[in-house]
Amino acid sequence: MIGFLRRLWEMTRPYRGRLLLAILTGIIGGLIEPLMVATIVFVYSLIFPAADPALAIPQLKWAPAFLRDWAMSAQQSLATGTRMHPVAVIGLVALIPTVIMLRGLFSYLNVYLLQWVSIRAITDLRNRVFEHIMNLSAGFFSRTSTGELMTRVMSDTSTLQGIISNATTVVVKDPVTLVSLLTYVMWKETRLTLISLVIMPVCMVPIVIYGRKVRRSSRALQTHTAELSTMMVESFSGNRVIRAYNLEATVVEQFKATAQKFIGHYMRIVRSMEIPGPLLEFVGSVGVSLLLIYLVAHRGERPSSADFLAVILSIFSMYRPLKNLTRVHNTLEQGRAASEKVFALLATVSTIPEPAHPKPLRAAGAEVSFDAVDFSYGEKPVLQGIHLKVKPGQLVALVGASGSGKTTVTNLLLRFYDPQHGAVRIGGTDVREFATSDLRGQIAVVTQETVLFNQSIARNIELGRPGASQAEIIEAARHANAYDFIMKKPNGFDTIVGEKGVLISGGERQRIAIARAILKNAPILLLDEATSSLDSESERAVQAALEGLMQGPTTICIAHRLSTIQKADCIVVLDGGRIVETGTHAELIQARGIYCKLHELQFNLRAD
Repeated sequence: MIGFLRRLWEMTRPYRGRLLLAILTGIIGGLIEPLMVATIVFVYSLIFPAADPALAIPQLKWAPAFLRDWAMSAQQSLATGTRMHPVAVIGLVALIPTVIMLRGLFSYLNVYLLQWVSIRAITDLRNRVFEHIMNLSAGFFSRTSTGELMTRVMSDTSTLQGIISNATTVVVKDPVTLVSLLTYVMWKETRLTLISLVIMPVCMVPIVIYGRKVRRSSRALQTHTAELSTMMVESFSGNRVIRAYNLEATVVEQFKATAQKFIGHYMRIVRSMEIPGPLLEFVGSVGVSLLLIYLVAHRGERPSSADFLAVILSIFSMYRPLKNLTRVHNTLEQGRAASEKVFALLATVSTIPEPAHPKPLRAAGAEVSFDAVDFSYGEKPVLQGIHLKVKPGQLVALVGASGSGKTTVTNLLLRFYDPQHGAVRIGGTDVREFATSDLRGQIAVVTQETVLFNQSIARNIELGRPGASQAEIIEAARHANAYDFIMKKPNGFDTIVGEKGVLISGGERQRIAIARAILKNAPILLLDEATSSLDSESERAVQAALEGLMQGPTTICIAHRLSTIQKADCIVVLDGGRIVETGTHAELIQARGIYCKLHELQFNLRAD
């Protein structure tokens, strides 16, 4: 727990001034509680002087002379029934509201300042977690679900925000309130206080018992929250498949089952938070009962009614801070469970480390080479002994059956992964010696799975080169054969494409992605099935645009449609993670190997 609290303290470092001010206002607010009890007892002593004729004034020995004179005058007036001076009346009437107003003021300042600090500290943490996630390797995202990451960034950090804002108020203010009330009542009537508090150690039992239950249930609750988020992401993004296979009922039942587990752990936490409160009140009432039994049985001198009132008011005033402290203990356990996952995520190290002293990259006119590259995602090897050189400005096509390692080759060049053996080089320098931002900034990519963001068409194209002018965006769209269909949209380039581009067709999404790559105008171009989603007419138009685009950059193209790569400078055939054939289209057809068989198969299928 100490380590967890130290982390929270470090999170608030940039806002330490306001946090300390919030702590100060909380301390003052805690000290006002016994002041309120003392004020009520003091006013009671003045209004009912017959009960305790010499009580009020001795209590004010510490006060200035004018306050003692005012109290004496008020007490005498009330005792004799004479009319009080208007100033004395106003002072007497305003005492309790003034104290209440001060308590409200300092409580407001305490809560406001803590909320101000907490929302900024948690936003900083969210930004830090999100930035850290975005800089992790592609392998991390293949192992971790989107729903789990959303839970870490939003839900778990919200739990920590509640600790900084609400728990800090309780931790600072309520102990001060308890100590000050206890000090006041001990000063007023030590014997009665000790009798009423003899049963107080029993209060610690429910705090310890239920604190353990909260810790266990909180960990399970965070897990089920992540599961629910994952199910929602998968169900919403895959709704077409769910509908096509009539899986609505199955998915709903899975969601309900997980939600039921969530409810069980949530209610366990609620019970652990709420049961100690009534138990504390019961224990406190038992303490008051012991006090009454003592007074009934005691034959000696009894305390004054004002002293007894002070003890009773103080004991009942302790209930609220005691209940709050019980709840905050459970809240801290919840936050501790949530923080374990958040800080574990922050401790995750990227498998793609940045070089300590990155070298500058000049990809234009540089040769791309794969030197004895071996790579595997797990135990099964994906690439074995890959030797490949791509000369500047050359178009190299990768072909082969699914799973032969074609996409992995481009992933290694982009440094989404690092090879286990060998090296990928640009201009003779290992790509691991370049900053990843510099490396990827000089590579344009069009993937088979086109990813568009829920923004305008213009914005999706502009992502290729942020800050590009509207004229440049339009020109890129023309080259990608996208301009005509864009202008037919109701809002043209301002048309929103929807999540993942769902509001436009697959072919249109592909052409927007190609326009994005054209706009980037990078010295290295990677095409992963860039024309796979296009009809024959659009394919011919886009292929012509790509041929113009590929005149300058060094291009690596992955294609299943062999008709699109017949003009490639070199065709590399992969099979089982190895390079089995290389050559031009004519050379490979003449060799009568795997490429020739693939070509004949596609030709026969099209002829049929």
